[in-house]
Amino acid sequence: MGKEKEKDKEQQKKPEGGKGKEQKQAKGSGDGGGKKPAAAGREAGVPARLFVLYKKEIIPQLMKKFQYKSVMQVPKLVKISVNSGVGMATQDPKVLDVTVKELEFITGQKVAVTKSKKAISNFKLREGLAIGCRVTLRRAQMYEFIDRLINIALPRVRDFRGVSDKSFDGHGNYTLGIKEQIIFPEIDTDKVTRISGMDVTFVTTAKTDAEAYELLKALGMPFVKRQEVLQTAA
Repeated sequence: MGKEKEKDKEQQKKPEGGKGKEQKQAKGSGDGGGKKPAAAGREAGVPARLFVLYKKEIIPQLMKKFQYKSVMQVPKLVKISVNSGVGMATQDPKVLDVTVKELEFITGQKVAVTKSKKAISNFKLREGLAIGCRVTLRRAQMYEFIDRLINIALPRVRDFRGVSDKSFDGHGNYTLGIKEQIIFPEIDTDKVTRISGMDVTFVTTAKTDAEAYELLKALGMPFVKRQEVLQTAA
């Protein structure tokens, strides 16, 4: 009887050990030797057209113009921030939802909702109330957005004669105001119930407005003319 009990215990232990080995092998074989799988990201496709243009043509052009000694001194785009304020959201919260969806269609990225920091009784505004939305674009999405903005959206502006070059902040950053969201082809004009605008801020590594001006101009930004302020800054 004692030997039979020992055999039963050994038989019960064997399948458990086998399962453990199978589980270990499954974990190792599925991930390529136990390594963690690569983070799920965007598919690697064709690089952005303006990024290739920046690498091949714009960098040598700016190095020659400003006599940079190193490629690292050449100004570049860091990010593009798009934000839209919705004051009507204090009376009708559904207006903000529509603006958020439209901004997501335009940028192709998740939008963050901004809330009020102060309570202002004259504007019927309470603290912590959602009154706007914003999104920050970087890398490939940033270059794709500015490409669509310059070549598709801005030419669709009514009586368009170029963008002003007075909106530099003195530190190499430029802000462009857009009055109508319907200039973007992603927006279906038949479904638009309210015209809303947005501010687009281009953040660069340029130290002066003149350098930022030349960078954006080389990327294709259709400026009206060069102002005297930028000439003295150069």
